[in-house]
Amino acid sequence: MKREEQLTHTHAAILAAARAQFLAQGYQATSTREIAKQVGITQPALYHHFSDKEVIFLEVIKTVGEEIKKGITAVVDQIQPDADPVEALTAVTEVLTAAHPRDVFTVIHGSFKFLKPENKRQLGAIFMGDYLVPLTQFFDTGVVTLQDGVKAQDAASFYLTSLSPLFNTFHHVGPADASQHEQTLTLIRLILFGVATEK
Repeated sequence: MKREEQLTHTHAAILAAARAQFLAQGYQATSTREIAKQVGITQPALYHHFSDKEVIFLEVIKTVGEEIKKGITAVVDQIQPDADPVEALTAVTEVLTAAHPRDVFTVIHGSFKFLKPENKRQLGAIFMGDYLVPLTQFFDTGVVTLQDGVKAQDAASFYLTSLSPLFNTFHHVGPADASQHEQTLTLIRLILFGVATEK
């Protein structure tokens, strides 16, 4: 393998290892030493490819964000006028849970206090453009009838922060033996319709 090919291969391997760790453990719990170890290189060799941990994290979130945006947009593009709101929002949710093994909001916002200001701005732009904008577009389709005064962007933010039960075994909704899809359906019904009925 030529040196240029080797560098490209190592660069991709670093990002793959970093993605698995950042998305599963979060920013703070992930170390460049462990990423390098998984790739089979030294930590100084890793820094030949990326200047620091923040740069790697941003690259990972940028890549994942692009996948999320593409997936949600595909769901939105397929929504029919008579679509079931629970099924439609479940499809959106499964785009997120397929890419994120851990709570999306916690992984992204949990990193903010550790990043340099310019990297916080970049991460905020990724979160807005690849997560909130497509989710807002979903709620703008009208497949979900929002309460008076609730804006699509507020619905998108509330929805995203309500997904945490899907990402852990300690706190989840539905029966203990429910499949991931059944748990998602239960949570989406709770998000859309609440826990009580009007008298």
